[in-house]
Amino acid sequence: MAINLFVGNLPYTMDDAKLGETFAQAGTVVSAKVIVDKYSGRSRGFGFVEMATDEEAKKAIETLNGTAIEGRPLVVNIARPPKTV
Repeated sequence: MAINLFVGNLPYTMDDAKLGETFAQAGTVVSAKVIVDKYSGRSRGFGFVEMATDEEAKKAIETLNGTAIEGRPLVVNIARPPKTV
């Protein structure tokens, strides 16, 4: 079962492909998506990565949380489901 990870504090130059490449070192990336502003098209500084297994998700958190990319330390944790209003 795939595990969805939240990735915060991304550099604004990061795109989906670079995000996937970064997390591929921890295991199989099912999907990688940088969230962009719908009006400007600019990155909002966070995204989501779906890892193939629990073990790969844990490895990604352990190895990449706090790792600096372009001077910005990543925040990586398990994504929470969206809040319903």
